[in-house]
Amino acid sequence: MTDAHVTLPECMAALPHILAAPKDAGAIDHLCFRPSRGTRTFPASLTLTKAEGIPGDRWLKEPWQRLSDGTPDPDLQVSILPARVLDLIWRARETTTHPGDTIVADLDLGVANLPPGSLLQAGTAVLRVSGYFNEACVKWKTRHGKAATDFITAPGHAPLRLRGIICAVAVDGVVVATDHLRVIRRSA
Repeated sequence: MTDAHVTLPECMAALPHILAAPKDAGAIDHLCFRPSRGTRTFPASLTLTKAEGIPGDRWLKEPWQRLSDGTPDPDLQVSILPARVLDLIWRARETTTHPGDTIVADLDLGVANLPPGSLLQAGTAVLRVSGYFNEACVKWKTRHGKAATDFITAPGHAPLRLRGIICAVAVDGVVVATDHLRVIRRSA
């Protein structure tokens, strides 16, 4: 039986393939909805709103960052994970929890391609890339292994955003799992 976790040499060997992801538009692989901690469903579409992020998602109830008035930070409404990274690290799909990112898409999410403030078209919704760094948390390490975490946090890898990006909803809309994620404006 193959080890459930990827090795660091496997991650490093996959880096050129990951970095060759499309720059302007990429297919959405799937969508993920998190109604409660540890629960994921994979719907055909999701509604995205400025007011609620993803209505019914746990972001409103359990955000990991709040504003000074106690409300959830709107810059953390939608997370996007590169499909090529997920394909690399999520080996035991039947027994390992999905990372929980809202959108998994084949797109270069690095800072050089998508500086904070850049806008992405996701179906009829528009997302604004936040300045938050999505790091490999303890849950990521537990689910996908130390090598997957070390790969994300390796020297020089932070600007590549291998763990993905976090966005605010700039324009309400609906994203469908068969849509493409498109860059509509890169921030200067």
